[in-house]
Amino acid sequence: MHLIRTLVRRYMLTGMLVLIPIFLTGWVLRALMRWTDRALALIPPAYRPENLLGFNIPGLGLILTLSIVIVIGALVANVIGKSLLSGGERLLRRIPLIRWFYFSSKQMMEAILMKDEDSFRRAVVVEYPRKGIYSIGFVTAEAKGQLDYRVPGRCYTVFVPTTPNPTSGYLVVVPESEMIPIDWTVDEAFRMIISAGVLMPGEARAEAVKAAEAAVAGDPPDEEVEVSG
Repeated sequence: MHLIRTLVRRYMLTGMLVLIPIFLTGWVLRALMRWTDRALALIPPAYRPENLLGFNIPGLGLILTLSIVIVIGALVANVIGKSLLSGGERLLRRIPLIRWFYFSSKQMMEAILMKDEDSFRRAVVVEYPRKGIYSIGFVTAEAKGQLDYRVPGRCYTVFVPTTPNPTSGYLVVVPESEMIPIDWTVDEAFRMIISAGVLMPGEARAEAVKAAEAAVAGDPPDEEVEVSG
């Protein structure tokens, strides 16, 4: 009877580990397609797929949205597009609230997506929120300006995200000597934060290396140890 309960429990956990990520991924994709399908409103009613074909094509709005983004990027990348963008930004600089929101969001996206430095490309451990308590953070930039000469030593700005929502967090200025480097990729660190510490990159990597070494040596893998609880 104990063996049956153990097998049922193991198979149930395995099924949940397979189905829940698939469900969440499908839910996100479905929500994304519903949101991007609104872009079909840009097409004249007579030329919309449901009127031409008699039925809807799921995901067509996502393709249209990506196409619009690519076309806008291509237009802005040339000389004429850059001139138009510069003119529009000069106009936005005269509008107080919109100016702040536009240029702040633009600088943030440039820091994440386009800079060749280590913005959001390095995970570190810092003593935060107090001595003896450590948090996972992401280096965003080297501190410059007043921070460069008012904070002792070379320092960096570090974004410390919250769990399980890493899109919010705290910005701290940390001297380089007090940043503890870790051998994690940014993706691994984000997974660890989102899972509230359940997914530990170091352990997963060590298990993978151990399994690979056992496979090369021809040794059978270690049996899974069942922990009752």
